[in-house]
Amino acid sequence: MSESRWLRFQEDHALDGPVHRLLAWSSPRAPRPIRSGRAPRTTPVVRARASVIIPCYNYARFLPDAVRSALAQDGVDVEVIIVDDRSTDDSREVAAGLAETDPRVRLLVNPVNSGHVRSFNTGWEASSGDFVVKLDADDLLTPGSLSRAIALFEANPTVGLVYGHPRHFATNVPPTGRVAAVRWSVWEGRDWLAERCRLGVSAITNPEMVIRATFLRESGPMDTAVDYAPDMEISLRAAAVSDIGYIGGADQALHREHAASMSETDGAGTLVDLEARRLAFEHALEALAEPDRSRLRALAGRGLAEDALRFASAAADRGRSRAATDDLLRYARDVSAEVASSREYRRLLRGADVPRRRTLAALVRRVRRRWRQERYHVRWMVSGV
Repeated sequence: MSESRWLRFQEDHALDGPVHRLLAWSSPRAPRPIRSGRAPRTTPVVRARASVIIPCYNYARFLPDAVRSALAQDGVDVEVIIVDDRSTDDSREVAAGLAETDPRVRLLVNPVNSGHVRSFNTGWEASSGDFVVKLDADDLLTPGSLSRAIALFEANPTVGLVYGHPRHFATNVPPTGRVAAVRWSVWEGRDWLAERCRLGVSAITNPEMVIRATFLRESGPMDTAVDYAPDMEISLRAAAVSDIGYIGGADQALHREHAASMSETDGAGTLVDLEARRLAFEHALEALAEPDRSRLRALAGRGLAEDALRFASAAADRGRSRAATDDLLRYARDVSAEVASSREYRRLLRGADVPRRRTLAALVRRVRRRWRQERYHVRWMVSGV
């Protein structure tokens, strides 16, 4: 089974598959939530207002579906703010038509092309909701996702951010969002943050994230200096000052994968991804006082360095150029001086310039890397961390 088919198989069985629950149970221990269990309710007691901000650049073909998915949310008052980033297709005309059709939709147009982070911030500044969602124009919210998230917020006033499972898809017709036995988990923010630092990766892709508006007003909007990982940065920043909530047992959003998405174009590439994550940690941890800031920065550096070493090992075992391996080793050493004393770093540093993919040792390393990746991936799909 190819990797893409395997990931798709996992997506199709993520909510209630017993194999996934068994693998998640056997995976490395996750931080213990301070509260967890079956959700006592999936709709809020008090009807709240949610602002869905949709930055749009040349996504006219996807925009109507994204807007409809937001307007179809029940149990919550929704306003949709589309921010057109000087599109060169007919996105502005499509957005204007949607705004004319429904008074809950507004269109803002950037004076110049500014990028999706600044576009979100522009929309947020014009919003009036108690809760805020950044919905990229090629993604969708699932039915009931905002109601489920706001119910968790309502029951847990210390929570500043709620997320859930994002179902990824690459088909022309989006899949149906699934709902099984909905459950909640709430982590103490610093515990959740420490786990993200230890692993060096985000737990959030973006459209499944709902933010409390008071947090944005107090902490500030998305960081324009972290252009490729703003969702990661703001989730880390939220965890530094508030608790984090997770909704299990339901698809909270549908994340579209296609060749024109930023993750496949400007934001693609191993070193680009690693550097984006480093910036997210660096900026988000500014919210902490010493000594926590330095301790978690060092922890995040080790997590990123270990990830870079795994990528370097994979590149070497596939017979990639020595330059590719050296770049990753240099990055690992830059983000964590401790990595230079590790056995894996020394092995890669003295490695020969010959392909090693056919050796038994290379096969064993590949199996180990894949096993680790799968265990953590399944843990994330089932538990959110």
